[in-house]
Amino acid sequence: MRIGFIGLGKMGVPMVRRLLGAGHAVTVWNRSRAIADALAGEGALAVATPAEAAKGQEIVFSSLKDDAAHEEVFFGADGLIDKLEPGQLHLSVSTLSVPLSKRFTKEHAKRGQRFVGAPVFGRPNIAAEGRLWIAAAGAEAYIAKARPALAPLSRGITVVGSEPWQAHALKLGGNFMIASMIQTLSEAMVFARTQGIEPGTFFETVNSALFQSPFYEAYAKVMLNPPEKPGATIHLGEKDVRLFREAGQAAGFESGLGAFLSEELHRAIAAGFGNDDWPVSTYRAVQSLAVNVS
Repeated sequence: MRIGFIGLGKMGVPMVRRLLGAGHAVTVWNRSRAIADALAGEGALAVATPAEAAKGQEIVFSSLKDDAAHEEVFFGADGLIDKLEPGQLHLSVSTLSVPLSKRFTKEHAKRGQRFVGAPVFGRPNIAAEGRLWIAAAGAEAYIAKARPALAPLSRGITVVGSEPWQAHALKLGGNFMIASMIQTLSEAMVFARTQGIEPGTFFETVNSALFQSPFYEAYAKVMLNPPEKPGATIHLGEKDVRLFREAGQAAGFESGLGAFLSEELHRAIAAGFGNDDWPVSTYRAVQSLAVNVS
């Protein structure tokens, strides 16, 4: 397929490599041109503007940092929303707010364009292995069109519903659960240390006895063996929890645990951990508050 890819961050780069490896023709744009040029050496076509990346493509991916980045690229001066052609399919694989996803649906429909929400679950190493899980929502025919481009990225796809924003709402709920897990793991393992128990031993015992969760295991390993390059940061975690709470509040639901997590994330950011790896930083932030940790 002819694919345009907008945004080459920690997740975008491995996804483009997977698409290239599957034989798709991929044109890429990124605010930092050096990253696009590096992918050009691997078979992608690097261009200077989002409009050039989208021109003539069957599918246009967006993998941008947050709502603000999407609004700048699509709705700002010389916005991409007016450059896309009727019938082109926009796939948003990012974590978006529900209101922005609804705006995309409306604005694309006005222009005869197609839109599918397809946010992904998984860290960059999982993206590189093609083992993301994708939550997709939109018209059935649009999702069918997207499947050949999503297949090289994922180990599975869940069709959430017919409205693209439903996929982004699901992603926010999932990220809220990740935030809860990270906080739980951090506090439990720091508790273990205060009792003279090695955190690794504590986690292995509890996970074997209670959860048997590879996801818990993966995050515990990240906390205990920090990666050289951070994945998602605490700033992104704070954003995701905030969007989760806002979506719930708009529908008449207030999460008490969400409010607590927001406080904890803000405290970690204030302590200087905002740009570090999210699980690693949360673990360190909890440690910093424990006076009896050696």
